[in-house]
Amino acid sequence: MASGKVRYWAAAKAAAGVAEEEFEAVTLGELMTKITADRAELARVVRRSSFLIDGSPVGKRPHGEVELSDGVTVEVLPPFAGG
Repeated sequence: MASGKVRYWAAAKAAAGVAEEEFEAVTLGELMTKITADRAELARVVRRSSFLIDGSPVGKRPHGEVELSDGVTVEVLPPFAGG
């Protein structure tokens, strides 16, 4: 099991109620399940978000297949509006 921190941006930060928090999870899918448990608004935002793992985009890879390493930073990036 990896430990690291998840960092929230914009609407994800507002929904989570914190800018970042520590986690323990094996995959990105497991992390998403853990952080959205009992947080309906965050779950709604996360479903539409993209993710960076140590600065690298996850893209379309299935979250259950994206393994996390110790000390990793996962960033949750909701869709941004504007020009």
